[in-house]
Amino acid sequence: MTRSGEDPPKVTVGNDTAHAPRGTPDSASLADLLGAVLAAEGIPGGAEASLHLVDESAMRELNSQHMGVDGATDVLSFPLDGVEVSGQPGVPQLVGDVVLCPEVAARNATTHAGSLVDECNLLVVHGGLHLCGWDHATDAERDSMWARERELMVALGVEPSGDPWGAA
Repeated sequence: MTRSGEDPPKVTVGNDTAHAPRGTPDSASLADLLGAVLAAEGIPGGAEASLHLVDESAMRELNSQHMGVDGATDVLSFPLDGVEVSGQPGVPQLVGDVVLCPEVAARNATTHAGSLVDECNLLVVHGGLHLCGWDHATDAERDSMWARERELMVALGVEPSGDPWGAA
């Protein structure tokens, strides 16, 4: 439930990974976490977002197409800017999509957030914050976003065992 007692935003899940790495958290728990992040950021309960788990080749293609970077990354967020609640009953606010690559997360986990679960949780929080307008293009923005990530992860009971924010 959100602070006002309504349900958190709805998160739909797509899982296009044929063979997720051992230890990948279940998509339902990641979707619940994304909904909790959105609710904590003030997104209303009638809103909708999506979480997609993809393999490395799909992530490489998305990263190239949308970011101009040749290579897979761990998480991408696609906020739907300007999509507002219409005021019509039953018409949701569309927040955006978070795309997560468990294969890349698995490679980074032990030197970053700790376990694969910790890393995936961090990436969902990070991606959710991007959907809400947070960015890290400057050092000041990065520091603010990282502080909010820490705060949310502690508040939501998913504090990582490692310190992903230790090295700036």
